[in-house]
Amino acid sequence: MTAQQQEAYDALVAKEYDKALELYTALEQQKEPTAFYYLGFLYFRGYGVNQDAKKAYQYYLEAATREVPVAQFEVALMLENGEGCEANESEAAFWYEEAAKRGNIDAFNNLGAMFKEGRGVHQDYKKAFILFSKAASAGNAKAQFNLGALYDMGLGCEEDKEKAIEWCRKAAYQGHKMAQGIIKRMQHDGQIVF
Repeated sequence: MTAQQQEAYDALVAKEYDKALELYTALEQQKEPTAFYYLGFLYFRGYGVNQDAKKAYQYYLEAATREVPVAQFEVALMLENGEGCEANESEAAFWYEEAAKRGNIDAFNNLGAMFKEGRGVHQDYKKAFILFSKAASAGNAKAQFNLGALYDMGLGCEEDKEKAIEWCRKAAYQGHKMAQGIIKRMQHDGQIVF
């Protein structure tokens, strides 16, 4: 792509973000719940507006309180990482749980990690196992890896090396880098054969 073509493309994209901002702002005035999420997304990424994590958090939080699952997940992530707000792991756990109740699979995994590590909640390997199982069965590669780790160590479940390898393989097939490294090492060491 030439510099002139890139400039034309960038202008077209900027125009589309301007349209999106206008549309979502109009929907915000009508209190449309998902409009708050999309405005948060634009501010978080800096698409069509100056990037502003605090403003993104405020919009995401408004959408989250209006029961938009993806916004609940984003609020939890921001609270967990202290991005655009003060870090608060117990609040993050609350919002992950809200998003999980509404079917957000990534929220099941992240809440499971919090229970596994005792961050923002009391450590509970059984709850972590249940949450990872739900997300892993739905195809979440991170949860598949995490579930495999629990089986490997017998945390929240009976130790089962075969199930640990099975879940690790599933994660590896989906491109999970750590899982791929473990499977590769186990093949190299002759512990497993594909």
